[in-house]
Amino acid sequence: MRVYVPLTLSGLAEAYQAGLLGPAPLDAFAVTPALREWYVSDDIEELEYAALGRAAQGSLRQLAGDPGAPRRRVVVAVDVPDAVVTAPAERGLDRAEIGAVRVTEPVALSKAASVHVDEAAAEQDVAAAAEALGAADQGDDDAQFVVDGAEDHELMWFGVQEIPNLIGS
Repeated sequence: MRVYVPLTLSGLAEAYQAGLLGPAPLDAFAVTPALREWYVSDDIEELEYAALGRAAQGSLRQLAGDPGAPRRRVVVAVDVPDAVVTAPAERGLDRAEIGAVRVTEPVALSKAASVHVDEAAAEQDVAAAAEALGAADQGDDDAQFVVDGAEDHELMWFGVQEIPNLIGS
C-alpha cells in the first residue's frame, strides 16, 4: 500500500540522518474506504493525489506546532506492506482525518518512492497558513481562507536521491 507521510524539512533531515521514517507508529495518509467515499472517484491516480493533499495538510499541522521549521510542507510517499497499516475507525469519522492511517513499523527511507515539497515561492503563504490554522480550527472563516491559500501551491516531486539537496546536506 502506498502511504503518504507528512513531515517538515527538519523532520526530513532527521529521517535522512537516521535512514528511516520513524519511530513507529507513523501518522500517514492513504487511499482508504473513507477517502474513496469522500472523494467519490474510482481513478486511483486521483485518489492518491487526494491522499497526498491530505498529507500536505498534515504537514501544515506539523509546521504550526514547530515555529522553527522552514515554512515548506513535506510529504514522503512510501510503499509498505498492508499488514503494517491500520486505519483506526474513530479517526475516519472526523473530516480532518479522512484517509488517515498509522504505519506500525519504522520504514527505511531508501524504500520511499518520492518526496514532495513546496517550492520556495510558497513559503510566505505556508507560513501564514500555519499561523492561521488554530483560528481556522475554531471556525474562523477568514483564517480558513488563509489556510486554503497554502493549498493553491502544488507540491513539487523529488526523487529520494535528491533529499540531500532539499535539506542542505
